[in-house]
Amino acid sequence: MSTMKKATQKYLKEHNRSLIFKKMLDQNPTSRANLARVTGLTPTTVSEIVSEFITDGLVNEIGIGPSTGGKNPILLDIVEDSRCSIGLDLANDRLSGGIVNLRGKIKHFITISLNGAEGDDALALVFEMIDQLIKHKSEQIVGIGIGAPGLINSRDGLVINAVNYGWKNLPLVDIINQRYNLPVHIINDCQAAAIAEKQYGHATLATNNMIVINVRYGIGAGIIIDSEIYQGDGGSAGEMGHIVVIPEGGELCRCGNRGCLETVASVKALLRNAKSLASQNPKFFSNLTPNALTFDLLLTSFFESNPITIKLVLDSAYYLGMAISWLVGILNIQKIILIGDMTKFGEPWLAQIKNTVNEMSLERPRSNTKIEISKLGHKTVIVGATAALASDYSFFFNQ
Repeated sequence: MSTMKKATQKYLKEHNRSLIFKKMLDQNPTSRANLARVTGLTPTTVSEIVSEFITDGLVNEIGIGPSTGGKNPILLDIVEDSRCSIGLDLANDRLSGGIVNLRGKIKHFITISLNGAEGDDALALVFEMIDQLIKHKSEQIVGIGIGAPGLINSRDGLVINAVNYGWKNLPLVDIINQRYNLPVHIINDCQAAAIAEKQYGHATLATNNMIVINVRYGIGAGIIIDSEIYQGDGGSAGEMGHIVVIPEGGELCRCGNRGCLETVASVKALLRNAKSLASQNPKFFSNLTPNALTFDLLLTSFFESNPITIKLVLDSAYYLGMAISWLVGILNIQKIILIGDMTKFGEPWLAQIKNTVNEMSLERPRSNTKIEISKLGHKTVIVGATAALASDYSFFFNQ
C-alpha cells in the first residue's frame, strides 16, 4: 500500500472517530443505528469504531432502548470520567484551575492569588497550579486548555500582551508543552467563556449567535457567530473593555487611553471609586478605611442597601449598558450573557443594564434581545478552555 493511501486512510479513520464521538457527546444516550443515521456513516463503520471506544474505556453499553419497529437497540453512552483535561483561567487578579471531564464537569478545583506577581514569577505560579492539579489526577489527563486575558494568538500559542502579567510575545503553549509533554491550547478568556456557554450553558437551546461579556477586573467579550467563535482578522475581537465611554475627563486606562469602559464598569473601577469616597468620609462604608475595603465588603454593603454603594454599582451598570447598546446596534445578536464578579450584584445591576440598553438602542434590534446572567458560575473560563482544547477529539483516542 502506498504511503499516500495509508495517510488518506488514517485521516479518514480519525475524521470518522471524531465525528462519531462528537455526536455521542451531543446525543446521550444513543445507539449504533442512530449514530449511523446522524453521521451518514455505514453501520459497519460505526460498529467498528464504537467497539474501539468500548475497548478504550471511552464508551459503555448501558442498557436496552425502546424499539422503533425492529430489534431493541443497545444504548451507548460516554464514560464521562474516562478522559479529563486541565483547564486554567489566568484572570487579572488570580489563577484558577480545574480538572474537567468529558461532560464539562469540574472534578477538582484550586485557586492561587497572583499577589502582584509578573513575568517569570507569574509563570512559576502557573507551573505550581498545573503541578497541583496533576497530583490530584485519578483519570487520564489528555491535555491543558488555557483561558488568558489580553491579546492572544491561539494559532501560534502566543500571549501577545497580558498587561497584568507583564507578558509580551510569550510562547506560553510551547513552554508548557515542553514542561509537561501534553497537548496545550490557549485562547482569550472571554472567548473561552463563550465556548463554554455555547457547549454547556443554558443558551445552547436558543441560538447559534451570542455574545458573552466577562465583567471582572477587566472587561471583554467572546462573540459566537454561526456556532463558531469569532476572533476577528487580528484575533482581538471582543476587546470591549477599551471602548471609550467618557471621551472627555475620563480616568487613565491601563491601555493608555482615557475613559475606557474598564475605568468605570469593572471590579477595579468600583473598588477605586469606593476607596476614593472612603478617603473623603469613612462613614460612607461603616467607618472602613480605604485600604480595608474589599469587593466582598462592597457586596455586603450593596445588599444591606447602603445608598452610596448602590449608586456606585448602578453607575457602573449604566456604562456597561451603554457599551452593550452599541453592540446591539452593530451586531444585532439577540443573546447576550454576562459572567464575572460584577454579576454577583444580581438583578438590580442587571436591571440597570437592561434599562440603559432600552434607552440607547433602536426599538427593532433591541426588541428580541435577551440579556442574562450566566448559570455556569465563576468556573466558566476553565470549562471553556478545555472545550476549546477538545475541539480536536483525537486527544481522547488511544492510537
